[in-house]
Amino acid sequence: MEFTGYFASILMGLTLGLIGGGGSILTVPILVYLFSIVPTLATTYSLFIVGLTAFFGGLRYYKKGEVDLKTAFLFAIPSFSGVYLTRHFLLPALPDPVFDLIQIPVSKSLLIMVLFSILMVFASFSMIKEKKQSQQLDETGSQQKILLVFLKGLFVGGVTGFVGAGGGFLIIPALVLLIGLPMRRAVGTSLSIIAFNSLLGFIGDIRHQVLIDWKLLMTLSTLALLGLQLGIRLNNKIPEKTLKKNFGYFVLIMGSLILFDQIRRQIQH
Repeated sequence: MEFTGYFASILMGLTLGLIGGGGSILTVPILVYLFSIVPTLATTYSLFIVGLTAFFGGLRYYKKGEVDLKTAFLFAIPSFSGVYLTRHFLLPALPDPVFDLIQIPVSKSLLIMVLFSILMVFASFSMIKEKKQSQQLDETGSQQKILLVFLKGLFVGGVTGFVGAGGGFLIIPALVLLIGLPMRRAVGTSLSIIAFNSLLGFIGDIRHQVLIDWKLLMTLSTLALLGLQLGIRLNNKIPEKTLKKNFGYFVLIMGSLILFDQIRRQIQH
């Protein structure tokens, strides 16, 4: 299973390099199912792996002049606030089990995995469906746009903090529709925001987390970075729409299987 996990880490980085997002949604399932890491710790590991990979990906875009630093800063401040509030207040405050559902105790780990699988399904829809440039927000005032960006940033930070996903599929539409960034510039800016959120979230975690397996963490991060470099090299050789749609179907299947597996385990338990 470990060999499969190593290969999957390369695939995660490869996807991130090819389409600028989506690959990080695989990190928590890889850690939980292939390396037997408990979900709460897996979200911490995911913050580091996703953050480091996004940092180097964002750096490549920055060197090409395709990162809007002003927008990244505007989005990152509320977004990191969401990460901090979630990981330092919401998660520690949750009891374990969190609640009972029809006399079935719902543990913190189960809640994380179920929410993560649902997030994967929603993420897959955003990859599968054809996106059209919407003009609906063109008439929105600049102050309203800033408020919308702030609220969306806070929400994305909450998602990142709770399940350890980068949230690129939420960030990119906001940058394109609310800010008006071109798609390629939105991808580079999104990677910078993801790196900022994830790495700062991880730094906050390690002050309280004593069970960090640094050898595993660095191995998976290195493999993800190798995949990232390969993905960037292949970027112009594979049609982005085709790849994104096919990967979306893959994420949809994986998310559905994880949701089914978590429900099955809980019923059997």
